[in-house]
Amino acid sequence: MGDTLYIVMPTYNEEANIRNVVEEWYPILEKGDENSRLVVSDGGSKDNTLEILHEMKKEYPKLVVIPKPGTDHGTKVILLYKYAIEKGANWIFQTDSDGQTLPSEFAEFWKLRKKYDIVMGNRKKRGDGAGRKLVENVLRVYLKLFFGVMVPDANAPFRLMKSEVVNKYIDLMPSNFNLPNAILAACFSRYKERVTYRVVTFQPRQGGKNYMNVKRIFKIGRESISNFAKIKKNLKAFEGR
Repeated sequence: MGDTLYIVMPTYNEEANIRNVVEEWYPILEKGDENSRLVVSDGGSKDNTLEILHEMKKEYPKLVVIPKPGTDHGTKVILLYKYAIEKGANWIFQTDSDGQTLPSEFAEFWKLRKKYDIVMGNRKKRGDGAGRKLVENVLRVYLKLFFGVMVPDANAPFRLMKSEVVNKYIDLMPSNFNLPNAILAACFSRYKERVTYRVVTFQPRQGGKNYMNVKRIFKIGRESISNFAKIKKNLKAFEGR
């Protein structure tokens, strides 16, 4: 197994954070081989996020920018995973572009790749408020009800994954599904992949305004959960292969 690492980030209206986030995460590529990349997909930002990213490409040659207007977070995450797989990544690391996660905590995950195929973050303490924690716990309960597994943290944006394992499950979801990380977490546990969870820091947003308020998250959750039954049917077909 090679060490081509693709660090992937969805972004939306992050002009206050994106420069610092790219600067902090870019050196992590040195842990992978020369083909490793940092890939950011902009989802139709209305501020200067995309312009900043294109300007940074001059200084950071391994930075790849995918402009994808009008897409939500989940759609961008699926797009990024498929892009990394298509480009030959051996390992995919997903995080967000709002500065809430710490690059300094990546090294422990990278070391664990020799023992595990999936190393997942677990946000025991969250800097984004009790409301977001409540939403996460509700999501975990739904995964238990639909897929029979209870995971420590379903949707943490701090996860190192062997690309071939992601590829096994990525097509179980529609390309515009809002909660791909949750479904992947459920699959990893349900099908007993070599997965482990490690506690990670989750800071308050470092700048800008989060458009994903609790009300919007619950709305997205309701819409996504309506697809859970369809995905469960896909899982039955997957199990019958």
